[in-house]
Amino acid sequence: MTSSAKDLDGGWGWAIVAASFMAQLLAYGSPQSVGVLYPEWLHAFQEGKGVTAWVGSLVAGVGLIASPICSACVDNFGARPVTFFSGVMVAGGLMLSAFAPNVPFLMFSYGIVVGLGCGLVYSATLTITCQYFDKRRGLALGIVTTGTSIGAFIYATAQNELIVFFGLDGCLLIIGAIALNLMACAGFMRPLNMPGYYLKQKAALERHTEEQLFVKLPLHDLNITTGSAVTTVEKTPTVKELLITIDVKDLAIQIEKKKKGPFAGVAIAKFIKAKQKAYSEYIHSTCEILQDQVMVAFCIGIFLFSLGAFPPVLFIEDVAQSEGLIEEVSLFPLVSIGAIATGVGKLVLGILVDIKWINCVYLYAFTMFAGGIALLLIPITKTYVGLQILSAVMGFFSGNWSLTSYITTHIVGLDKLSQAHGILMFFGGFGIMLGPPVVGWFFDCTQSYDLAFYFSGSCVLLGAFILLLLSLPCWKKKPADKERPDIQYTCTCEKVASVS
Repeated sequence: MTSSAKDLDGGWGWAIVAASFMAQLLAYGSPQSVGVLYPEWLHAFQEGKGVTAWVGSLVAGVGLIASPICSACVDNFGARPVTFFSGVMVAGGLMLSAFAPNVPFLMFSYGIVVGLGCGLVYSATLTITCQYFDKRRGLALGIVTTGTSIGAFIYATAQNELIVFFGLDGCLLIIGAIALNLMACAGFMRPLNMPGYYLKQKAALERHTEEQLFVKLPLHDLNITTGSAVTTVEKTPTVKELLITIDVKDLAIQIEKKKKGPFAGVAIAKFIKAKQKAYSEYIHSTCEILQDQVMVAFCIGIFLFSLGAFPPVLFIEDVAQSEGLIEEVSLFPLVSIGAIATGVGKLVLGILVDIKWINCVYLYAFTMFAGGIALLLIPITKTYVGLQILSAVMGFFSGNWSLTSYITTHIVGLDKLSQAHGILMFFGGFGIMLGPPVVGWFFDCTQSYDLAFYFSGSCVLLGAFILLLLSLPCWKKKPADKERPDIQYTCTCEKVASVS
C-alpha cells in the first residue's frame, strides 16, 4: 500500500491530525505538568529534592534518548500497533506509580515506563502525519505537536484538583485510566505505507508461493503465471522496501546454499561482510556530520539549553511554595502558564523562521539568550505575579524546540536529516535528564534555589554564546560550502518522520 497524490493534504489526513493531536495530549499531559506532582512526592516520600527530581527528568529524557529505537519500531510495525502498545505503557506506568512505595520505584514506573511510552507516541504520530501530508506538512506537524502544550495546560490544573479530591494515588489512577484512550486514537491511524515487518512477511510469502508454483505447475503454465504475477503485484518500490525484500531473499539463498554443502560458509561470510560495510558507512556518515562546526555548536547549545531550561518546568511550583509566595498550587499553576506560552511560541517562532531575511541559527541563539536572562531573574523575583510573567517568557522561548528540524536541515542538508536530528535528540535528552537532579542537589546543599537557577541561567547563556560564536560567517570556508549541495526542501516521509 503506497501513498498517492490524491491521498495527501486532506481527507482522512485531518482525522489523522486530530487523532495524533489527542494522542500527544493524552501521553504528554502528565509528564509535561510533572511539576504539580513533584511537591506531593517530596511530601509523601521525604526524600531529597535531587533524588526525587530524577523522576521528572527520566520521563522527559528517556523518550528523547531512545528516539532511534522508537523510530525503528514505527518503521517495522507501523504507527497503529505502536500507538496501541504505547497506550498500554503510559497507562500502565501511571497506574503502577499510584502504588509506588519509594522514589526508586517511581523512577522505573513513571520515569522509564511512561517515558518510553511517550517516545513511542511521539515517533508514531509524526510518522503517520508525514505520510498523509506533503504541501501542508508543516501546518499538520505544528497542530500535532501543540498537543503536548495543550495537554500540559489541562493536566496541570486537572491533576491539582484530582489530588485535592482523591489524593495523589487516586489522581495517578484516574489519569492512567484516561491514558487508555490512546488505544482509541490508534484506531484512526490507517497506514498508507506498508511497515517493514509486513514487507518481510510479504517477501517470504511471495517466495514460498513461487516455489510451490515451480513444483506443481508445468513450465509453460509457470511462465504465464509468473508473468501475470509480476504485472499485478509489483509496483515501483521505495529504497527501504527494496532493501528489506533483498534482505529476505539473500537470507533464503544462503539457507539453500547451506543445504547444498561446503560453499555455505563463504556465502554467509559475504552476507555478514556486506552488512558490516553498510553499518561502517552509516557510522562514517555520522562522523562526517559531527565534523561540521555549526552542527557541533548546535549540539552543545541544545545540551546546555536542555540542562538549564527544563528544571523550571519541574521546580517552579516548589520555588513559589518554598519562598512563601503562595501556600498551595493556584487554580492556574505556573506549569500551565508556561505550557500555553510554549504552544504560542512554537507557532510564532515557526512563522518567523519562514521569513527569508531571518537567519534560523541566530533566531535560535536569541531565544536561548532571552530564556537565560529569564532564568537569572527567578532568584530575585519576590512576587507570585513576577513568577507568572517569567514562566510565560521562559515557556514562549522554549517553543524553539519546533525549530530544531528546520535548523538541522539548514546545516547538514535533507539527506542527513534523520541521522543529525537523532544526534541532536540524544544531546537534548541527556541534558534534560541531568538538569533537574543537578538543580535539586544545589538546593539540598544550600537550602535555596538561588544558586541553582544562577547555574541554569549561566548554562543557557553559555550555550547561546557558543552557538552564536561558532556559526559566524567568518568561520565558513568556501571549499566546504561548495562540497555540500544546495538544500532542496522536498522530502520523503521516512526522513521527516524521524524528526521528533
